[in-house]
Amino acid sequence: VINESQKQQLESASYSSRYALGLFYEAGTRIDVPWAAQYITDNPCIRFISIDNKKRNIESPEIGPSVVVHTTVTFGSENLDSDPAEVQQLILSHLERMVPSLPKPASIKCQKWRYSQVTKAVPNCLGQMILHTQPLLICGGDGFTHSNFSGCIDSAMSLAEAVKSHL
Repeated sequence: VINESQKQQLESASYSSRYALGLFYEAGTRIDVPWAAQYITDNPCIRFISIDNKKRNIESPEIGPSVVVHTTVTFGSENLDSDPAEVQQLILSHLERMVPSLPKPASIKCQKWRYSQVTKAVPNCLGQMILHTQPLLICGGDGFTHSNFSGCIDSAMSLAEAVKSHL
């Protein structure tokens, strides 16, 4: 469906890699920290920690809290092809040193994001790329702008305009 030039443009985009770790607790578990989320700048493994239900302001006695941890881009790249169980242990060891008061979770989920955030967007595309006109096939997303909420909005607006011009 796509031509060689489009293929080369799409392949030139690059993304960072990282891991996310979710710790899930039984209802009634207290996570005793004075913050809902923290951006970490001085740890080689962990970049962001949030007490997710607290961050979203949806604390409930019926639903257990959860903790979400995002790793640094460097850690993600260095451990991209490592054994997931070993990566999980590495992240947990850093987390335990940073927040020693965390209780033992009921379950843990470690998620690898091979393509996490855009580091270099698809060139020469302002938020979208028309791959085919009959039928209309357009791709978009933050890979065509930049990785944050405004990049997603910019792409959505560009996609809407492209669709509108083909109606």
